[in-house]
Amino acid sequence: MPKQLLLIWAIICSGIIAYLCLTDSGNLPVVNFPSLDKIVHFCFHFGFTISWILFFKKELKGKEADDYKAYLISFIFSVFFGITIEILQNALTVTRAADISDVLANALGAFAAVFSAIAFKKQIDKI
Repeated sequence: MPKQLLLIWAIICSGIIAYLCLTDSGNLPVVNFPSLDKIVHFCFHFGFTISWILFFKKELKGKEADDYKAYLISFIFSVFFGITIEILQNALTVTRAADISDVLANALGAFAAVFSAIAFKKQIDKI
């Protein structure tokens, strides 16, 4: 897949996550499920990190040493993106607040994505 498409996909995923995290929570459906918020944060950052790994692996030409750079850059980007979203939730929204446990869920999702990308390297390299 061309790296331009992967970049567009990663940006779209990032934008959707930012929108959903910064929109008025009163506009979102209410679901009674324990820790659903943390599961959502985990899943958002799993997908976020995978999408950026796919782009950076293409951008860095897929060399073995560059694969690890793609993993590291994507992980760090995901963690900082999550922290930024939490800060913006606190500063820009009335119905949301920054939560350190959300940052932890984000980081765990990013870590799981990196681990999965390493475990499924052969399949990801075909994309």
